[in-house]
Amino acid sequence: MTAHADSDDMSGGVPRKKFSGKKLVLFVILPLLLLVGTGAGVYFSGVLDMLLGHKEEEHPAPTEAAPQEHAGPPVFYDLPDMLVNLNTANRRPAFLKIKISIQVAKPEDVPAIEHVLPRIVDNFQVYLRELRLEDLKGSAGMYRLRQELLMRITAAAHPVKVKDILFREMLVQ
Repeated sequence: MTAHADSDDMSGGVPRKKFSGKKLVLFVILPLLLLVGTGAGVYFSGVLDMLLGHKEEEHPAPTEAAPQEHAGPPVFYDLPDMLVNLNTANRRPAFLKIKISIQVAKPEDVPAIEHVLPRIVDNFQVYLRELRLEDLKGSAGMYRLRQELLMRITAAAHPVKVKDILFREMLVQ
């Protein structure tokens, strides 16, 4: 017997096979990916924190109480009527006549609104003059206009709480 024959006898006479690419993916890489994916899912779902006994920090309740709302009838303040020319881009001039009422949170807010009324009117005038006829069409246009004016009056009248803007009259000509 030769040395070569002895080595074949020890391995049982069967030549040793290598893993093919498919078997490597199926038996090594796929289980590894499943294990990593499951671990990430458990971590991000919060189950791991419960298993390890970690508790979320409790946030203390705010010590400042929320201001009380006015319980009486709603308080409205009529802004002065406004007449502005709209942005028509060299077409025939168009005008917007608008009458607006604002709803404030409490009657004590009315003097504060009157105090900043020139700033409110200026903010409205600047915004309204840049509007186009297309901006005012339909209910979506009215909604956008209301939201923009509410945002501008809230900024101008801060800290007064303005609840809503109501259109008493709106005429586009």
